[in-house]
Amino acid sequence: MIKKLQNDDLKIANQIYTVFQLSYAIEAELLGVNDFPPLKRPLESYLKSGNEFYGYLEHNELAGVIEVERKEKLIDINSLVVQPKYFRRGIGKKLIAFTFNRFDLNVFIVETGVKNTPAIELYKKLNFKEVKQWDTDFGIRKVLFERRINS
Repeated sequence: MIKKLQNDDLKIANQIYTVFQLSYAIEAELLGVNDFPPLKRPLESYLKSGNEFYGYLEHNELAGVIEVERKEKLIDINSLVVQPKYFRRGIGKKLIAFTFNRFDLNVFIVETGVKNTPAIELYKKLNFKEVKQWDTDFGIRKVLFERRINS
């Protein structure tokens, strides 16, 4: 089941934070980095974020979270994380499909590290197209994907 998460509630924000930490620790390993900025994101930033968070619940446990930012002409998927014990169950795919249906805009963007093969494979399966690659100041090569949905 997917539902909107009230990230301004401390208990919910803590659950979101925990899933992000667990998932991003795995991503840092995939990318081969020790200094991974998403792991430094404080709990307070979830509480105060104006972005929308949607959670996938399995047996009343938060198994995955998608964080989206509505911009003028597109939806920016800021984060897509799945708790490691729920990997390879299609949760990321379900959260993205939900996002496509939830918003009335037809352009969606998402970015990840080029070494994050599982995420890249998922985005390509969902018809995202690579737009560009670049190097960050913290030593990670990133890739931006875009998906346009014809209305």
